[in-house]
Amino acid sequence: MTSTYQMPALREKTPAPEKTVYLTPSGDSRESANLPAWPYQQELERLVTEVIEAAGWSVQRAFEPDAEFGHGFIRSQRMGIEVFKNIPADAPLIVATANWQYSHHVLAGLRSHRGPVLTVANFVGAWPGLVGLLNLNGGLTKMGREYSSLWTVDGSDDFFRDGIATWLNTGTLEHDASHVKPLPALPETAEVQLGRALADQLLADKAIIGIFDEGCMGMYNAIIDDEMLNALGIYKERLSQSALWAEMQEVTDEEADAIGTWLTDAGMTFKLGTDEATELTETQLRWQYKMYIAALRISDDFGLDAVGIQYQQGMKDVAPASDLVEGLLNNVQRPPVTSRDGSRVLWEGEALPNFNEVDEGVAVDALVTNRLWTAMGMDPATTLHDVRWGEEYDGQYVWVWEISGSVPPSHFADGYKGAEGWRQGPAFFPAGGSTINGISKPGEIVWSRVYVQDEGLHVDMGRGTVVDLPAEETQRRKDATNPEWPIASVVLHGVTRDQFMGRHKANHAQLVYADDADTADRALTAKAAFFDRLGVTVHLCGDVSLVTD
Repeated sequence: MTSTYQMPALREKTPAPEKTVYLTPSGDSRESANLPAWPYQQELERLVTEVIEAAGWSVQRAFEPDAEFGHGFIRSQRMGIEVFKNIPADAPLIVATANWQYSHHVLAGLRSHRGPVLTVANFVGAWPGLVGLLNLNGGLTKMGREYSSLWTVDGSDDFFRDGIATWLNTGTLEHDASHVKPLPALPETAEVQLGRALADQLLADKAIIGIFDEGCMGMYNAIIDDEMLNALGIYKERLSQSALWAEMQEVTDEEADAIGTWLTDAGMTFKLGTDEATELTETQLRWQYKMYIAALRISDDFGLDAVGIQYQQGMKDVAPASDLVEGLLNNVQRPPVTSRDGSRVLWEGEALPNFNEVDEGVAVDALVTNRLWTAMGMDPATTLHDVRWGEEYDGQYVWVWEISGSVPPSHFADGYKGAEGWRQGPAFFPAGGSTINGISKPGEIVWSRVYVQDEGLHVDMGRGTVVDLPAEETQRRKDATNPEWPIASVVLHGVTRDQFMGRHKANHAQLVYADDADTADRALTAKAAFFDRLGVTVHLCGDVSLVTD
């Protein structure tokens, strides 16, 4: 007997019009964040269109803005898939980013798109377009999808205009990567021996990273496959944020309030109000203190070596921000928390490495850094920063690295006395919660990023200095971004703005202090040896002085 089946009709895509570039944005899943970003997106699209039309091409937006929603962003992965159905598969395509965006909204379409792809961002501080761009680039790098990338302040610079012209003519664009060098053969110095010994210990004894829900805010680039992690001796404990929320209910008000008393006694201050919708309140703080206790107790239950909390999405709708918790966890000196039976202080005198937004590249880096810096007798506190923005000041390029409030207080000159708790902005944090706001102290740093490329793990690392800008300049930079968030004014050694942007594979960079320049060089040498021993491909970026004696 012959059966007849209803076969699906495959949709034919129309060819791309001649000398026409298609343009699409990617948006946030939170409408409260899409609306304030929309004017910046409109301006970026205007600049891009102006430059492309001046080159004799035309721009076709992939879909019309939605009057009901009040913006023209892709709002979900499903919407992104539907939008890409109407883009000719071979068309030159620009993804224009003037906002924080959820990369997975467009990755499905970009994976199968056959035409050349260019990612573009506005180089301004007011809205995190650069952060969104670098996250998207990291995702494209991980999936092995070729792309080019550009950025501009106002569209008038030759770098941007020439770059657009090159991409239109060739479909590709290369950036200067002369600052990147492979790791050379390392001599048997004390630093190299230490790094290798710690790597051997990790491979033999293994470690567990706890993940309270994977894949925060569409950050495909921040998920590392188990097979890659397991080869390093690192294993995932997959946890649910619902378990964290449930554990928070078991923490008493008295326990929570003791955390607040410890912080205020240590010198931390909080900008308090009474309006839950717009101000920081005692109720929000109490829930954050409960989250801090709950996170430590669950970490103890599972024997974790590091922990990450997604928070966005899900938890943002039921609990105040996780940032206060995360910054405290990364600090050696912090409020004590006992086991449930009161018999033990958990991680007494130690930091519990935290990787904000469950960025697993940061998890690996933070774990390695914590063990190495502790062994070298230095403060192991790390900060995951957004690469937010930057400008020249007094003849050198100074980056604004800024994260949403989870900087450990030891990164401030006065510790807890330099830490202020500000309410998180309602656009991203409807339930509020306190930041750990402050100005990162001047000093020598090692910066790094672990990422996935060519189906393997890589790490970029280099040296830098956090500089002490005049107070009015620091305040100007904070006001130009998010004044409620902690800031680090970073000068990278031997890496220009455009070299860094063209190379970096993530929205985040890891920052850790060293005691001085010589110690920073020694620590970087040991860290490179640690990663190399684990089998991670090490790339040295900029002016790096490996210790050879």
